[in-house]
Amino acid sequence: MKTEILKVLRESGGYVSGQQLCDSFGVSRTAVWKVIDQLKKEGYEIEAVRNKGYRLIESPDVMGQAELESLIDTRWAGKTVVYAKETDSTNIQAKALGEKGAVHGTLVVADRQTAGKGRRGRRWTSPPGTSIYMTILLKPQFLPSKAPMLTLVMALSVAEGIMGETGLPAQIKWPNDIVVNGKKVCGILTEMSAEIDYINYVVTGAGVNVNADSFPEDIARTATSLYIEGGVKLRRAQLAASIVERYEKNYEMFMETEDLSRLKDPYNRLLVNCRKEVRILEPGNEYEAVASGINDTGELVVMTADGKEKAIYAGEVSVRGVYGYV
Repeated sequence: MKTEILKVLRESGGYVSGQQLCDSFGVSRTAVWKVIDQLKKEGYEIEAVRNKGYRLIESPDVMGQAELESLIDTRWAGKTVVYAKETDSTNIQAKALGEKGAVHGTLVVADRQTAGKGRRGRRWTSPPGTSIYMTILLKPQFLPSKAPMLTLVMALSVAEGIMGETGLPAQIKWPNDIVVNGKKVCGILTEMSAEIDYINYVVTGAGVNVNADSFPEDIARTATSLYIEGGVKLRRAQLAASIVERYEKNYEMFMETEDLSRLKDPYNRLLVNCRKEVRILEPGNEYEAVASGINDTGELVVMTADGKEKAIYAGEVSVRGVYGYV
């Protein structure tokens, strides 16, 4: 009921009478008052005026279940929210839920991770109170070979969500980083449980640096936050909701063709290295080329120095800018 009352208060834009809330949810005034009191203790500023009712004045930067559920406006993505104040990793928890039969579109969110990880098992720093740590669980019917493209679907969705909420120039560094002004604000990790020709489930996680004001010395050169770049503190739940809403739209476009043909153009418009020189780092081989964008299956198409076109599959390959991170 807390989610529903919060949503009514948020959408009303004015006062909502206690009796109206009682009638809507079939509960007593005491039950309504207890929910309002709980919301106040969580940091929501709610005004109560006799003969008028309750009015939501301001929402805090919280990532609670009720806050997320009251903001996410989708058909299936994030309709089920599993929230934890602290967890090992939202990807780990999403996979555990997948094993237990959780529904397609389940969203796992945490305020802090103790074992967050990035691509190739790298550690992802996950302090509390400043960032978004979220994973969406999917149960698609396509072949396992198509699952890696979902990383790019999420990348596009995160970049669009950031631009929509902040106006900052978010770009994509192929295949799984989001950058603002040349520094990383988000990493994305997709993992899968599958048989040879069948997917049990896929989880795609995103860690977004939102309100952090500094970073450890070892990553400060390449990492940043939306607050550092924009100078404004953001409500993380609102940004998370925007990302989930865009993900649902982009995922459905992906499912129409089971490739990136419909998302390729908007993705390439945000690709930070598009039409620029890049350094390709393959195991035992390093060379420079010019990136021209992704193809329908999410590979990065580059033109090598000898004039040959080559499609790079993410796998064990890294791509860097010739003069730095991007």
